[in-house]
Amino acid sequence: MGVISRVFNLSIDDHFKTEPFWGVKSKSGVTVSESNALKYVTVYSCVRVLAETIGSLPLFVYQARAGGGADKVHSHPAYHLLHNAPNDEMTSQTWRETLMGHIALSGNGYSRITLNRRGQIIDIFPIDWRMIEPVRNKKTRRIEYQMTEEGTTEVINSDQILHIPGLGYDGIMGYSPVSMAREAIGLGLASTEFAARFFGQGMNIGGVLEHPGKLSDPAKQNLQKSLDERGSGLANSWRPFVLEEGMKWSRIPMPLTDAQFLETRKFTRDEICGLFRVPPHMIANLERSTNNNIEHQSLEFVKYTILPWITRWEQTLNWKLFGDNERARGLYVKFNVEGLLRGDYKSRQEGLGIQRQNGIINANEWREMEEMNPIEGVSGDAYLVNGNMISTETASKQQPRKNPGGNGGENGNE
Repeated sequence: MGVISRVFNLSIDDHFKTEPFWGVKSKSGVTVSESNALKYVTVYSCVRVLAETIGSLPLFVYQARAGGGADKVHSHPAYHLLHNAPNDEMTSQTWRETLMGHIALSGNGYSRITLNRRGQIIDIFPIDWRMIEPVRNKKTRRIEYQMTEEGTTEVINSDQILHIPGLGYDGIMGYSPVSMAREAIGLGLASTEFAARFFGQGMNIGGVLEHPGKLSDPAKQNLQKSLDERGSGLANSWRPFVLEEGMKWSRIPMPLTDAQFLETRKFTRDEICGLFRVPPHMIANLERSTNNNIEHQSLEFVKYTILPWITRWEQTLNWKLFGDNERARGLYVKFNVEGLLRGDYKSRQEGLGIQRQNGIINANEWREMEEMNPIEGVSGDAYLVNGNMISTETASKQQPRKNPGGNGGENGNE
């Protein structure tokens, strides 16, 4: 594991020592890459929301029952790897956050699967997406993966690589969202840098010094040095200039209003949220949020943002971690989306209460979800039935109530 582990000892900028990794310059004049895109707070916030959400969801291995339903399979090697720790260096949440971060930025997430001599999975390590790429073998026509480090290339069988791609043109490689939205991200980075420099210079955009005569070269140099030392920077923003020989200072008007600076930043922020399909309120943009629409946006986030990613994860994990025989036995991986409701205790309990009243879960199953000890005896395993909702079979077995008046009819009117 040393080859893979050493990758993560590098800083975020050390991965970009060759020209292709430095990114491409956008029309705003800022070079955009998957590395410096994270320096734009909106990109970082959206990637963090996606990565932490996938990392925080409970993930289990199940085996389907013949008569319906499923049981958790704690004994399967994949259960411990997916639920607890995929390797000896990180937890399951850290691994999933790392991989989801790679996918959100580059469109591809890779991990290497290590098998023992019996063909069982013993660990899963993430691979930096810059080090590996899928290629098609010209002879076998099968997909293989080439991993390159320090000038050495290793060809890895596809069975040993867990590759989760995002949207792509061929179903093998995913598009890089950062590359697709280079201009929008570049505009955001440029406006951020402009604002930082503006305040760093004491909110002085610039100005013109007018002199009635002609300055010598040494005089120009001394004047420029004096301006740099005493006139630039936030600490010097209110210090007056001492001008000599009839020299005048003319300030350049502040262009923020003309350039619609704030509107540009807001629009770019919303564009990036649309790129990652993250509701604005989840990155602390509450400008158009209310209590009602936040609730609906949160539900849409689960249905339209997280659910597609969960489907990608589940199908890839089922494909790569289980053999044909295991899948035939009903083994599969599943995220528990109810984990997203753990923060909303009232909604969670109301939902469980509805299931309890309608006989979907019993008291002990409810208590297990809340990590409480079961109720001893039969009562904890009993299922309740709502008194107003009974099956037709039960209704047909109920005897009609006799009229105590004794007229022989069911209603006593016959």
